[in-house]
Amino acid sequence: MGGRAVTLDAHLVVTRPAFTLDIALRVAPGEVVALLGPNGAGKTTALRALAGLVTMSAGRIDLDGRPLHTLPAEGRPIGMVFQDYLLFPHLSALDNVAFGPRCRGVPKAEARRVAAGLLDRVGLADHAAAKPRRLSGGQAQRVALARALAVRPRLLLLDEPLAALDAHTRLEVRAGLRRHLAEFDGATVLVTHDPLDAMVLADRLVVVEQGAIVQQGTPAEVARRPRTDYVARLVGLNLYRGVADGPRVKVGELLMSTANPVEGPAFVAFPPSAVALYRSRPDGSPRNVWRARVEGVERHGDNVRVHLDGPIPAFADITPAAVADLDLTPGRTVWASVKATETQAYPT
Repeated sequence: MGGRAVTLDAHLVVTRPAFTLDIALRVAPGEVVALLGPNGAGKTTALRALAGLVTMSAGRIDLDGRPLHTLPAEGRPIGMVFQDYLLFPHLSALDNVAFGPRCRGVPKAEARRVAAGLLDRVGLADHAAAKPRRLSGGQAQRVALARALAVRPRLLLLDEPLAALDAHTRLEVRAGLRRHLAEFDGATVLVTHDPLDAMVLADRLVVVEQGAIVQQGTPAEVARRPRTDYVARLVGLNLYRGVADGPRVKVGELLMSTANPVEGPAFVAFPPSAVALYRSRPDGSPRNVWRARVEGVERHGDNVRVHLDGPIPAFADITPAAVADLDLTPGRTVWASVKATETQAYPT
């Protein structure tokens, strides 16, 4: 957290018949924290609890040192951008943005002045009179952000803010959103299922699974050392648990050489691109070698991702030419290898 004063300090507990969310969140002034996790993990429940749209079973929410959980949703100094934006279809972009200040007692002329300034800030001054149906997806997202900022919030909540956009628009809007978040001096909590959105927009990632935090850190820290299968898939790594004795880790029946020594319970991780496949057992530089069975083959970007089963299940990313050369089809047996220098180990 860099020693900065904490703006948001929350312990969120929401209990339902078959699910319990129980997480602690601390967000510093100007910091963007992304909540990541699989469907049903509790990300949106956490966001809605912060907004006062879900009743907490226990816990607390402090914002700028003051209790927030005792206030109704409409009394909280919060701005929220919903996944589908929820713009009022009968209001212009300007009046959508002015709506929040007007609800808080700001005179109409002042509210519209604030709204006009925010629309200019997000590059939509020329669309102030447009109704939502006349706006593109990217423009609607920017109006929703301006509306959230119009109430001068201390906490900004973003629920999948880019999910409704096509790939091209998403790229442009993501870059703009990052600039606007950098100018916001309050706390920001972002919910997303897209790892790229999280990596670009957030200063820190908090990974939630089954209602609990399983990992948190900077995007680089989380990507480098995943701690669950979900996180490993998210950042594109093969991940295993084992027991280490120096530079060697026993994973199931396989003894793996790694680039760094560790002692005791450990994770082992390597990227699919580090896995090489052969017709016969390879020799050469120190490497981990095992026999594997091809379970599936699929296109993955410019390469082909091969699903392998064996002593350890693994993904291997190879070229289409290699697939043809090896005649890879489901059921075929191959030899897989990963150099020790590309295999990272770290404590569990």
